[in-house]
Order: sequence, then C-alpha cells, then structure tokens
Amino acid sequence: MAKTARFAIDIGPLKKYRDFRYLWSSGLISNLGSMITYVAIPFQIKELTHSYLAVGISGAVELVPLIVFGLYGGVLADAVDRKKMTWTTEAAALLATSTLLITSLQGRPSVLLIYVVAGLFAAVDGMQRPSANAILPRIVGHSDLPAASALLSLRSQFGMIVGPAIGGVIISSVSVSAGYGVDVITFLISLGLLWKVGAVPPNEKADKPSLSALFAGLKYAVSRQDLLGTYLIDLAAMFFAMPNALFPFWADHINAPWALGFFYAAGTVGAIVMTLTSGWISSYRFHGRAIIIAAVGWGAAIALAGVVHSLVWVLLFLAIAGASDMVSALFRSSIWNQTIPDELRGRLSGIELLSYSVGPLAGQLRAASIASATSLSFSVTSGGVMCIGMVILLAGFLPKFRKYDVKTNEFAAAERKKRESLNE
Repeated sequence: MAKTARFAIDIGPLKKYRDFRYLWSSGLISNLGSMITYVAIPFQIKELTHSYLAVGISGAVELVPLIVFGLYGGVLADAVDRKKMTWTTEAAALLATSTLLITSLQGRPSVLLIYVVAGLFAAVDGMQRPSANAILPRIVGHSDLPAASALLSLRSQFGMIVGPAIGGVIISSVSVSAGYGVDVITFLISLGLLWKVGAVPPNEKADKPSLSALFAGLKYAVSRQDLLGTYLIDLAAMFFAMPNALFPFWADHINAPWALGFFYAAGTVGAIVMTLTSGWISSYRFHGRAIIIAAVGWGAAIALAGVVHSLVWVLLFLAIAGASDMVSALFRSSIWNQTIPDELRGRLSGIELLSYSVGPLAGQLRAASIASATSLSFSVTSGGVMCIGMVILLAGFLPKFRKYDVKTNEFAAAERKKRESLNE
C-alpha cells in the first residue's frame, strides 16, 4: 500500500489552500467549455471549406497575437494584481465566445470572421495565462508546487477529455451554435468562482510595465541554460510532431468520422493516467533528463501513430504521446515554479506561454502543409521522426539542462531559502 501511495496524485494543495481551490474550480469549468469551442472551430471551418490549409490557418492566425500579447501579458503580470488580470481576461474571452455564438446562428458564417475571433482568443489567452500561472507560487507553499502543478494539469486534462467528447456529441446531434452556447455558460460560472480568489498584488521589487522590463525578463531567461532547455525542447517537440490540425481529416482517413472527439481526447487520456500516478515526480531530482526522455517518447509515439491504420492503434499511440508530453509538462512546470524569483515570474510566464503555445500552433500549420503536399500519414510520421532527431541534437548542446538536479541547482536552492525565511 505504501508503494502504491507513492505514485498516487497528491491532493494536499486543494485541502490546504482556499484560493487554490477557487482558482482550480474556476479553471475546471472554464476549460471544459473552452475545449468544446476548441473542437467546434476547426469542425466549422472544415464544413465551410473542406480544406486542410483552411483548418491549419485557423492555428496560424493565432501566432502573432499570442507572441505579442503573451510577452506583454507577462510584463503586466509582474506589475498588476494577478487575480484582477485573470478575471478581466476571462470576461474578454466570454465576449469572444459570444461573438462566435451570434455569427454561427447566421445562414453561412464568415470564415474570415472566425479567423479574427480565433486571433482575439489568442490575444486574450496571451494576456491571461502569465498572470494565471504566476499566481501559483504566491498562493501555494514552495514544497507543494509540484503537487499543485499536477492538480492543475489534471484539471486541464479533464476538460480536454470531457470537453471534446461532449462537444462532439453536441455539434453532431444539435449544432455548432449549441456548442458555443455551452461555452458561454461555463464562462459565466467560472467568473463567479474566480471572483472569490483573494487579491494577488504585484511584488514590491517588480519593474513597472515597459519595454526594458520585457527585455530584462528575456535576458534572464536566456542567461539560464536550464530554463532555455525547457523552452527549446518543447518548441521542437510541438513544432515537428503536433498533429491536431489533421484530426478532422484523420478520422475520415480511417473511416471513423464519428470518432473525431476520441482523437482530441486520446492524448489527454494518456496524460491523465500519467497525472494520476504522478506522486513520484516530487521525489525525482533530475528534471532535465526526464524532459528529454519524455520528448523523445512523444515523437516516437506520434511517428508510430502515422504508420498504423486501425482506429484502436492510432488512439493508443496518441494516448502514449499524451502521457509522454505530460511527464515533460510536469517537470518543466516544476523547474519554472521552483526556481524563478517572484518579481520575474510574470514575465517568465509570458515566455513559457510562447514556448508551449507557439510550437503547437506553428506545428499545426506545418502538419497541414505537409499533408496537403504529400499525404496525411507522411506528415504525421515524418514529424515524429524529426522531433526525435531535433530533441537529441538540442540536448547535446545543453549540458546544464541535461544535468539539472533540483536538490543542488543554485536557483532552486535560493528560492527554497527565500520561501523558508518568509514562513519563519
């Protein structure tokens, strides 16, 4: 029993921290609705255009807003109340979803308008996530951060599994408009829960919002090879092996259009299994090594998914890919939350947002372009193989990242000492 308990997810942060409970619950509801919209947008574009590229472009139009507003949102996260910023941007996302709902009720919605709203979603997401991520070290104790990160991942995974499944049923049996309507309702509930989170004012050492403050954050990130490794490895993995833009076509390719929701959910099933058995992560010291191995596992699983033509095997390999990606995500989050000073946490969260968002968005365009020029199977498999090669290459140039040990890392030790002195 003791050995089994070591692997079980630690729910202690939900019991110990009131604000974390409200933050977690708000995101649980919001993510559920957002994942319905996540399925609805590409499905709607596919039905309107029947084009690989048109679906891929829906991801590409998010790149520039995400980069610009992600970096700016990171600067603001260090200079304003992080709770207020999170609530305000959540309200803005509600307005964007309401726009999609209204336009979907028209006879033939404008694809261009859908692209514009997708770009607005990216801008709002870029503004919100640095503040939402930077809240965590302020409301959870240092030693509880890995467990809290796992719980946040579990929350996200629940939305990724249940959201697409519900969305697929609603979209196919009712309408795309109904899917957007459910998302609107979840935003309203989320805003009510988020309102209960206490204020998280800026650190007194934080710089005022400015271009120089942004560059100070970038300079700090580049100066630390252990942080740089977390960004570059994930960018490479997502750019070369993110197949999500192909899901609507992949389901048709294997004669299972009814299984579209399962394609979106498969990776998350693997991720949630990994999260539920993540208790061991808090005691594993070599985070860089774990991230590298996990990224290679992600690429290998995606490559294998591209060469099989059975729904069961495709979903199995996508689940394995999701489990590998979750290992990487949990260790990356631990490095970020346990080693970055609070006065820089918002700006670094903006950089983190780009590292784990730009890669998938650009990767979707890459996957769609290659599939359009060659075939779906070649696009998926070649991407997985290139992912493995690039991750191994990058790891060779990042020795400090490869050897990262949370027990001896100077930045982790400094943050531990700082948090201990605050609790005395």
